[in-house]
Amino acid sequence: MKFLRSPIIFASISLMLCVAITEQVMAQQSKFRVVGYLRKNDIENGNAATVDLDKVKVINIAFINPDKNGELRAMPSLKAFVDQAHQKNVKVLAAIGGGSAPAYYTDLLSDSLRAKVTAGLVKFVIDNDLDGLDVDLEGSRIDGHYEAFVIALADALKPKGKLITAAVATGYKYTDAALQRFDFINIMSYDKTGPWRPANAGQHSPYDMAVSDLQHWVSVKKISKEKLNIGLPFYGYGFGARAPADASYRSIINKYPDAHLRDTVGTTGGGVIYYNGAATITAKTNFALAQAGGVMIWQLLQDATGPHSLLNIIDRTIKTKNTK
Repeated sequence: MKFLRSPIIFASISLMLCVAITEQVMAQQSKFRVVGYLRKNDIENGNAATVDLDKVKVINIAFINPDKNGELRAMPSLKAFVDQAHQKNVKVLAAIGGGSAPAYYTDLLSDSLRAKVTAGLVKFVIDNDLDGLDVDLEGSRIDGHYEAFVIALADALKPKGKLITAAVATGYKYTDAALQRFDFINIMSYDKTGPWRPANAGQHSPYDMAVSDLQHWVSVKKISKEKLNIGLPFYGYGFGARAPADASYRSIINKYPDAHLRDTVGTTGGGVIYYNGAATITAKTNFALAQAGGVMIWQLLQDATGPHSLLNIIDRTIKTKNTK
């Protein structure tokens, strides 16, 4: 095997290895999900058209909820947005529930209404050419009927080639049977504290929360890391008499032009706002690239425009990783 000593052959082998590794990295990164939420009214009023669809892979529209009888209102503007997103190879899902989901969800998930609600949601997905449903039921809405509801939705959606996903919080209780039905899961790694805990002022979405949340879902709940997206907040919470209860990242940047350089603005006496600046968003994105299947953003239209856009920072971080 003396011919292997040839520098030309060594160079050729090295080049082939580099190409193979690069292709593998690119393939892995092409699967990396950037999921962004938009509010339903932003579809209806046209504001959603300002989102750069080249920088996301999935849009979840929050929240498209049935009424107390399980009926869904038509959204005439929805199909046009879905068509626009599909032209960019972006999937669009209807997100149901929400942190303030109506109390009547208890009835919607019950044995008496579940079949009707499931059929109505699936019909809404089909009629609007949506790619699936995102289930964002929280707190007491995750009741004894949650598992049966998720299974019913999955059994109806998957044969039609549609996705079923979820937004989850680490402190809530989900059954394994329900979790295994989701195609991917968005971890809400934020809201650790907020104005509802005035005595516990501080960062509501620290980097170590993303790390511990992911560890829980991989190690305790046994969900593969490829199915998990780490939640990133495009907003902050204020503490103090003169601080806003909550603030979009856009409003923070507009008021404090250098706010991208840190994770807090304001003063203790006048009120402090805690949020995620450029460095933290970059670090979390890099962590997700190494350890998870993607990132999730709540919500896209809270972003700043121009050079300090967090979505641009996420996109740049992913592309930088691709070229290494």
